[in-house]
Order: sequence, then C-alpha cells, then structure tokens
Amino acid sequence: MNAHPVYAVESADAFRLQQQADIIASEIRNLESLAKSMEDKEPISADGYIVIDVKSKKIISEKNAGQKFPIASVTKLMNAVVTLENINPKTTIRLTRAMLKPEGQSPSLFPNLKISVANLLKASLIQSVNDAAQALSFAVGQGRFVKLMNKKARALGMGNTMYYDAHGLNPKNVSTANDLAKLVTHIYQKRPEILDITKNNNFWLSDAKGRLLKFKNLNNFYTLPHFVGGKTGYLIEAKETMASVFTINEKPVIVVVLRSDNVQADTLKLVDLAKTTFPF
Repeated sequence: MNAHPVYAVESADAFRLQQQADIIASEIRNLESLAKSMEDKEPISADGYIVIDVKSKKIISEKNAGQKFPIASVTKLMNAVVTLENINPKTTIRLTRAMLKPEGQSPSLFPNLKISVANLLKASLIQSVNDAAQALSFAVGQGRFVKLMNKKARALGMGNTMYYDAHGLNPKNVSTANDLAKLVTHIYQKRPEILDITKNNNFWLSDAKGRLLKFKNLNNFYTLPHFVGGKTGYLIEAKETMASVFTINEKPVIVVVLRSDNVQADTLKLVDLAKTTFPF
C-alpha cells in the first residue's frame, strides 16, 4: 500500500493549490505507468486469466481459468458485497485497536475515530487499506462476516473460492478466474456502486492531527474512459492480481488476471485481444 502524502493545511487557498498539484503529479505518474505497460511486448505472464463478455457469457480468452490461486486484495470485492448487503452505508462505526491490527494501515484511521461505512468502503477499495476492510468486518461480527463472504460465494456458484479473512492478507484466500468472473458479473449487475468507488481518485480524510491525507488509487486504470471498475491485489504468494470490467466495442467485458508478474500490462494485452476479437 502506498503511503499518504501529508499536508498541513494553513489556509483554504493553500490547501486547494496543494490538492491540485498532487492530483496533477499523480495523473502524470499514472499516465507514464500506463504508457510503459502499453509498450510492453512480452508474452502474458499470468498463470491464470479469463476474458468474458458479460451479456452473452461468451469466453473470449482464458488460461487455467478453473485453477485455484491466492487472490490477495481482490478479496475486498466480496467484502464490499457483504458489507452493502448487511450494513447501511450511512452507519457510523467507532474504530478500535483490534479493527486496526492488520498490516496496510492508514493514519487517517485511528482508535476512537467515528467514521461512516461508506468512507471505510472507499478506503478499502481505493487504496486497499486493510484495516478499513477489517473494520467493516467487525461491524457485522468478525467471524460471522467471513462466513457470510463464503456463503455469498456459494450462492453465486463460486465453488472453488474460499475466504479466511476479510482483506486478503491470508494466502489461503483462493479463487479461480472463472469464479471471480461470476463475482464481478454480480457486482456489475447488482452492485455497480462498488465499481464506481474503484474509479475514485479524489478521496481525502483527516488524520488524528487534523491534516488532510489523500487516498491514492492503486488501480492505474481509473483514468481510462473504457474502464468500468475493478480491484487489484498483491501478495508474494499471489503475485499481482486483478478483477475488472472494461467497455470494449460498447460491451461490458470482464478481465480477471491471477498470479501475474505485471498485472497492468497483462490486463491491457487482454483488453486489446478482446478489441480485435470483436464481434464476440
């Protein structure tokens, strides 16, 4: 997880200038990263992937789509589904040290802070903050929450998926490209607000000292007009992972990439493949 840029806000005008400068610098870095990935000519590195048309369910391309792999922070997509099914986003939660225990913390989330479920979801999905995902699980009941995640997976026909935590740090959180395509299809059709959050790169919260901190979107695709939404992840055991939706030739297409050496480059190659495969 990337560290927050920290700003001591001396005046409203100064803050606005700092905010604009940060956004411009971030956009430049993002575009440079995307441009580099677009120039990557190496073969697709992922051990497993699937590209599928949402509406026709036609598979455009796949590799080891039924094989289980660790999914890392892609776990947070199911966390978001279970959260929205069980908690009103306007609900306020008081954070405790137990909620803030996982690695991948934010200084904007601290003990005794009262924060809305909606803002915890943004922290979890935008910057992949693990303690935000953990706090959401406590709002329902930590043990019960993970059980609900697994129950939802069964309900969606995700028979090769298993969750052991709510954030993805446990490498035992596994799924397949096929299963994650089912989850993303459900989100696209029933919970599109989750995808909307993943495109947000203008989310700020104050830390305990009152300094506004920006949550950096870890998904560089957010600037692309044909990116509908998605979630990335990383663990040593999982390598780089991603589950996403793109609009390709005016159709929603799911791209899931697992155990990749360069998930950004692999995803772009699969998007290009889908473009050239039209009509599908």
